[in-house]
Amino acid sequence: MNPIIRNIIIEGVKSRYKKEDKDKKPTDKQIQKKAENLEVEIKHEISDFVYLVIGVLSATFGLEGFLLPNSFIDGGVTGISLIVRELTGVQLPILIFCINLPFLILGYFAISKRFAIKSVLGILLLSLALFFIPIPTITEDSILIATFGGFFLGLGIGMAIRGGAIIDGTEVLAIYISRKTSMTVGNVILIFNVLIFLTAAYFLSVEIALYAILTYFAASKTVDFVIDGVEEFMGVSIISEHNEEIRKAIVNNLGRGCTIYKAQNGFAKEGQPLKDTNVVYTVITRLEMSRLKTEIDKIDHEAFIIMASVKDAKGGMIKKKPLKKLK
Repeated sequence: MNPIIRNIIIEGVKSRYKKEDKDKKPTDKQIQKKAENLEVEIKHEISDFVYLVIGVLSATFGLEGFLLPNSFIDGGVTGISLIVRELTGVQLPILIFCINLPFLILGYFAISKRFAIKSVLGILLLSLALFFIPIPTITEDSILIATFGGFFLGLGIGMAIRGGAIIDGTEVLAIYISRKTSMTVGNVILIFNVLIFLTAAYFLSVEIALYAILTYFAASKTVDFVIDGVEEFMGVSIISEHNEEIRKAIVNNLGRGCTIYKAQNGFAKEGQPLKDTNVVYTVITRLEMSRLKTEIDKIDHEAFIIMASVKDAKGGMIKKKPLKKLK
């Protein structure tokens, strides 16, 4: 990071220490550690914001360039907004923001305050982009509209998720219901979208509903591709010399459980003994991945992280214990 910005961060940390405890003077090591943590957070927040902006622009292009001019719809909250727009004539930016609002409130309680704030920002940016950015109609071919409209919309949703936010509230509802019932997240989303497509067939036409299914599959496959095929839950293995600090960060800062595996480093010269180490394993939702990376980078930016998709998880601290509010 730029030395000028780093100095500003250090001075800000010193000022914060003075406000918190005027009598106790912090050591240079404490100030440096706090400044490094803040620097990591700023870098991650900038990266997340870039992902979010790219996602908003891509979704705007998919909606205005393909779906909106041709009265096509998609699944999720976006699909509901498009149906209501066709029936009432209310402007789409207003509908997207208003219909997503209850899901964002649910996200505040079901996931975290940080996630909810970033998602509000994302949906607000999407609404403003739809209102102010004019995009000409790209094509009138129905297959191209459904395919590429879904592709760009899915690209936008996927990029937003990589930035730790959402621009469609369906997943928040699915996560909440999956924690309260035995249903998987995938099943909840499928049922939700089937109801949307049936509504479209009834109020609009069967043909539009069929094209909406094609658009939905194009969008969902693109989302999976953008976030590397990650399902709702992710199993994360972390190998680091600072494994105890990482364990505490997962438990205390993320409110998640973890398991410690006893292991040995396999890389060693001939004749040298293998070094003992601990592997930290935790299961989180993909929406928490950005936060976990930030916490790990604060402690050890050279930690070896292995991420694998988990179709579903039961018990433990995934569905039983509510997420701790993140500051």
